[in-house]
Amino acid sequence: MIRLSEVSLRLGKAGHASSVQFDLPFFEAASGETIALTGPSGCGKSTLLNLIAGLRRPDRGEVIVAGADLSGMSTERLDRHRGVHCGMVFQSFHLLAPFSAVENVAIGLRFGARKSLNTGQRASEVLRRVGLGDRLHARPDQLSVGERQRVAIARAIAGDAPILLADEPTGSLDPGTGREIFSLLREVASENGRTLLMVTHDSELASELPVNFDCTGLVSSSGPSPEGREASA
Repeated sequence: MIRLSEVSLRLGKAGHASSVQFDLPFFEAASGETIALTGPSGCGKSTLLNLIAGLRRPDRGEVIVAGADLSGMSTERLDRHRGVHCGMVFQSFHLLAPFSAVENVAIGLRFGARKSLNTGQRASEVLRRVGLGDRLHARPDQLSVGERQRVAIARAIAGDAPILLADEPTGSLDPGTGREIFSLLREVASENGRTLLMVTHDSELASELPVNFDCTGLVSSSGPSPEGREASA
């Protein structure tokens, strides 16, 4: 399902004389596998997710996702591939403030693969699945942080993407709510055999997942790179 081999990517801040380098010899995730991506801040966890999603391109190496090599794809093809194969959940939700929960999920569906769907109906279905059947028409500012993350999960699974990429999905939540979101992510991944990759700093949650991949050491100091690009590792 997912394989990265001999991947390198220069990261850094534009105009600075130094940069950092992301180097990954090998990473593989089988279809339906659940993996925690662990390690200290800045070690490369989010960069790994972004490479898999096609949000970043490697300078060198191979990124195979769902049978396709992303490294040579055009931006348009990457966007289509992501829409079909990857659902993303972020720590900061990325919901559209003027729109209701059901509208946020429906808008996400329009950028995905299943354009023939009744997007409003499908959005309502997945929101009920994540426990928000009575909050369909609430805007983000009317929802608790836990409810906002449930909307984000609904948006990620609405198009039936086989891969879930979750970047610190419990990071902005209190422990109790974080535990609920963690359990929900595992449930929705398991139900349809989705592959789940979850970045987390929570060692207790990570220990409950069947596979842990330690990203420590993926990012290291590099030589001068005045054209380096700012990135969150």
